[in-house]
Amino acid sequence: MKLLLRALVIGVLALTASAGRTADAPPPLVVFGAASLTNVLQDIGDEYKRQGGREVSFSFAASSVLARQIEAGTRADIFFSADEDWADYLQTRKLIDPQSRHDIVKNHLVLIAPASSDIRLKIAPHFALAAALGDGRLATGDPASVPVGRYARAALTKLAVWDEVSSHIVPAEDVRSALAFVARGETALGIVYRTDALIEKRVRIVDTFPEDSHAPITYPAALVATAKPGAAQFLSFLRGATARRIFEHYGFETLPSG
Repeated sequence: MKLLLRALVIGVLALTASAGRTADAPPPLVVFGAASLTNVLQDIGDEYKRQGGREVSFSFAASSVLARQIEAGTRADIFFSADEDWADYLQTRKLIDPQSRHDIVKNHLVLIAPASSDIRLKIAPHFALAAALGDGRLATGDPASVPVGRYARAALTKLAVWDEVSSHIVPAEDVRSALAFVARGETALGIVYRTDALIEKRVRIVDTFPEDSHAPITYPAALVATAKPGAAQFLSFLRGATARRIFEHYGFETLPSG
């Protein structure tokens, strides 16, 4: 009986100590990040924690979806967009802190095909995209809202081929969904960011769109107006040397932190 009582006391003490540690730990920071940032931000979050930072939780989707979730009242601490427009959308509604907003990285727009495809194209005005597609489809983000789809429409319009291929577009919910369509061979071609193409072995880059065919692909990050204390430290970490190395490892082009 004494042994049983002792075991119960030890168990209660252990649970109490564990509860105390849990109560002392700050809640995780919540980062809403563009889908194209999935892998890199997870690695950065892990490194931040290894260096003594707090837990960071991520929610990844199209920047448009995330911005509208914040507008609807979903709590987040940092918004990390794949374009300036959706950051502007939140800023004009006073839902992010404009003083905290910084452009963190740049990306590039590429045309991809399944790795087994023999399609060869050189991107230029009036290039033969429609002929290469034939009866096939072209996957990218929804041009009405998803940043990669907006960049794709702008580039194809500038190159005078949009009207020929617009009916072939598969408007994916985000860039990773567009990447998956091509990787599975469900579409003949796709338009995604270079960093997405680099992480998927089942696709290959056909060519890179000229930078002057679309707006610069910059990724701004900012504190959400309701951010928890401590979020600014992680935002600062995103601009630091450690995060820069991780971004560059994944193929992003880092921007000056000043």
